[in-house]
Amino acid sequence: MSRILVVDDEAPIRRFLRISLGANGHQVAEAENGAEALALVRADPPDLVILDLGLPDMDGQEVVSAIREISPVPILILSVRAGEADKVEALDRGAEDYVAKPFGIAELMARVRVALRRAPLAATSSIIQAGPVSIDPDRRIVTRDGAELRLSRREQDLLFTLARQADHVLTHRHILREVWGPAHVEDTAYLRVYIGQLRHKLEENPAEPVLIVTEPGVGYRLRTDAG
Repeated sequence: MSRILVVDDEAPIRRFLRISLGANGHQVAEAENGAEALALVRADPPDLVILDLGLPDMDGQEVVSAIREISPVPILILSVRAGEADKVEALDRGAEDYVAKPFGIAELMARVRVALRRAPLAATSSIIQAGPVSIDPDRRIVTRDGAELRLSRREQDLLFTLARQADHVLTHRHILREVWGPAHVEDTAYLRVYIGQLRHKLEENPAEPVLIVTEPGVGYRLRTDAG
């Protein structure tokens, strides 16, 4: 049973999530403001935080940063603020995923499962499996259906950056900073070229990618539940 902390100032939303998450086998703790959420994370770290950005005492973006300073717990944003700028900022600050209100409960439960799955996978093995593709960042080996793929050094760096946070949306700026350095955080066209090259080597149909997927206006995600 996973313990999930729901942070939202609206009691009806907390109640709905408590019932829905409980029906899916999760234990739920609740906080109605940022200070209470941070206290709970320190006292009894949850397995996942579902966080609204519109809190009464502090902006949810600040809560993301504050949580990230004290815990690696996955954070899933659930907010009516659906603009690209808010999504990008939350992901850059360390959130795993972002779901806009109003939301479908089936989609939310799927996002919860993905967020909860990431930490145990990372803890037990350095090898990431994405459909038929096996990625070993430590040994710098990538295979598809058992056959080793020939990737350039830059393609490797890009893929391993995505793989180390598999199923997590990485913003364009984050990827560019990690792979090319701080001087290249605006070079999104360059990033698209390399994403295209990787897709041609990894995907069964590069024109309809299922492994490296685009989050429009935000960045890219490597899916481990594909194919």
